[in-house]
This record gives sequence, C-alpha cells and structure tokens, in this order.
Amino acid sequence: MNRLITKILVNAAAAIIISGSCLAQNEASIKNASGVEMGTEAYLWNAVNQDGQDVNLKSELEKGPVVLIFYRGKWCPICTKHLSNLQDNLSYIREKNAQVFAISPEKQNLASETRKNTGADFDLIFDEGYVISDAYGVTFTPTDEEREMYNTHLDADLENAHSEGRTDLPVPATYVISQDGKILWRQFDRDYKVRASVRDILEQL
Repeated sequence: MNRLITKILVNAAAAIIISGSCLAQNEASIKNASGVEMGTEAYLWNAVNQDGQDVNLKSELEKGPVVLIFYRGKWCPICTKHLSNLQDNLSYIREKNAQVFAISPEKQNLASETRKNTGADFDLIFDEGYVISDAYGVTFTPTDEEREMYNTHLDADLENAHSEGRTDLPVPATYVISQDGKILWRQFDRDYKVRASVRDILEQL
C-alpha cells in the first residue's frame, strides 16, 4: 500500500514538473520573439497570395516601398479590424507609391475569406511553414490556454488552418521596407492589441 501511494505521489510530482516546464517554455516563447531591427536587410520572400498567385518581394520593391503587416488569422477580430482600417486608408499609402502586403500562416483558402471579410484590396500572403515570420523574428508558440481559447471561443481551428498542423502564431508586427531592401521602420509589440496606425505608417513613408 505504501509503495502504491509513493508511486502515485512520484507520478503526480513528475506531471506537475512537466506541466510547469511546458508552461515556462510557452511563456518564454513570446518573450523570445523580438523582431528584426530597423536598418537591417529585409528577408526577400517568395510566396503565394490568396488567389494562389506568386508574389516576390524583391520584384515588388522595384515598384516602390513596401508595408508588411503580420496578422494572426481570419478568426482574430482585432486583426480583421486592423486590415479593414488599412483598406479604408489604402489610397493614402498608395499616394506614397507604396504597397501593402499582409502575411499570415493561415492557408490560401482562408486568406481568401479574410480578404472578402475585410474588403482588402491588397494581397494576403500565405506564410507556408512560417518561413517569413521566422525570418522577421515574429513567430511564437501560444500557451495551451490561449490555443484552447482561440479554438473554442473564436473558432480558430489552428491545426487545420495552418500548414504542417502547427499552431504557432506571428506577433502582429508591421515593417516598412525601402526600395533598397532595408527595414526603415517597425512597429513591434507583444501585446496583440497594439497595432501600427495608418498615421505612423504614412509618416515613415
């Protein structure tokens, strides 16, 4: 009996340690996402948009500066509101000869839905395998509690919405990239509620 009780206590303690370790790793994950700094060379990605068309950042920069927006997905109300606000003010950005690209790990068909829901007249880029968000230093792993909330209350369905069944997300950062491929400015905040304003973007352009 004593051996059984001891075994139960040992297993319980091990479970607590493992659980605490996983939680610590998750909590540290977003802290480790720091974003690439201003003045550095931007990663020149090649990816597909919501219509499955190839988009090459190097080619797009030949036309003018680029504004990169990282967003979490169509399930995120703050993201869709931010994209809608950008669309409402898109003419001012284009007057600066600049283009907007919004990047997310959500698959192409979901990005197409996001475009319809927000009215976005700019490309939504599918970041397959998190290649772009990794290169810009914005990828993080949400906690188990956050994933549960996103999936249950916001119908995110992260495992099916993203490539490779991964549930990582990008910090919703904004980068302004000059024609020579340098990062002129960034807005980076681990608080997902804080987003770049159109005024800030226009000032940098």
